[in-house]
Amino acid sequence: MDCLFCKIVDGQIPAAIVKRGDSYTAFNDITPQAPTHILIIPNQHFANMAELATANPGLAGEIFKAAGDIAREIGLDSYRMNVNTGAGAGQSVFHAHLHLLGGRTFAWPPG
Repeated sequence: MDCLFCKIVDGQIPAAIVKRGDSYTAFNDITPQAPTHILIIPNQHFANMAELATANPGLAGEIFKAAGDIAREIGLDSYRMNVNTGAGAGQSVFHAHLHLLGGRTFAWPPG
């Protein structure tokens, strides 16, 4: 499989790993959109978070829990979790992932 995020999980491509669990990997985004911008991905390949939630709801919940745990561990008291599903929504890597963003004030609506 030629998936960028699968290669990060396998250690074929270097990444600034923030935290690793048995079923997920969290690393700093290489094009951060906020002072803190961490991606949390399942170690198993799913095309997007909707596919993951359908196939393995427990793992989807674990990804969200990991985001909250990481935010707490790095001292974020306010943060945004974002999931893009499909190219039209801004998904550019088709491996399920959650964006954890913090360290600045965010506007609403986004985008």
